[in-house]
Amino acid sequence: MGLCEAIFAENPDLPVFGARVLGPFLCVRLTLTYLRHNLPQELLAELYGVSQATVSRVISTYTPLIAACLNGSVPTVEDLDPTAQLIIDGTLLQCWSWKDHSELYSGKHKTTGLNVQVACTLSGTLAWVSDPQDGCTHDAQALRRSGLLDVPATDLPDGASPPRHIGDKGYIGLGMITPKRKPAKLPLHPDDKAYNRAVNQIRYKIERVIANIKTWRVLHTGYRRPPETFPETITAVLGLIFTYTL
Repeated sequence: MGLCEAIFAENPDLPVFGARVLGPFLCVRLTLTYLRHNLPQELLAELYGVSQATVSRVISTYTPLIAACLNGSVPTVEDLDPTAQLIIDGTLLQCWSWKDHSELYSGKHKTTGLNVQVACTLSGTLAWVSDPQDGCTHDAQALRRSGLLDVPATDLPDGASPPRHIGDKGYIGLGMITPKRKPAKLPLHPDDKAYNRAVNQIRYKIERVIANIKTWRVLHTGYRRPPETFPETITAVLGLIFTYTL
């Protein structure tokens, strides 16, 4: 009920569609069901006893309301501890393939979606998620654009250097701790193999964090609504995660 109360406290004059049949609480619940399970709207209509058109209007209205209500709980780069070392990885949040949006296609993943950069603490707690970028964006480029690596010297203790974050080979060249690449036509040195194992034994934690984010199936099983609505849907899910699960 806390989420419902917060939404209606900020938006006392909500549209009446859906509320006539469902009531405000079930409008929010329907939207959360959609975000959690990414069910087809026709199935949601059967489950909630309304028309598919009503389901569509409810989701279109309440998703941005949830995003706006909880956005303050989602950390930005400025909210992070500039001295904290983080584990970072990129992931693709999949969506339908739209012929007018070729920029969404990821050559790495061989499908369409939006690229987000995810960071967790060394203990494996979600710390930050970047703004989404086109699926064609390389992880290293996406991380540069996010500003996470641009720590002002004034934010650090005197004489301290920015932390060296941990990532995979896609971030080589950014000053991060990453596994070493195998030299061309040469085997990897045993010391480098041991080093890579040590890095990967830490890095696996970010993969678990990303998997937990994608338990919200709307971010994993193919976003079907218009692509311009995907960023606010991502914000709504992240708001729910940072507000209620961490």
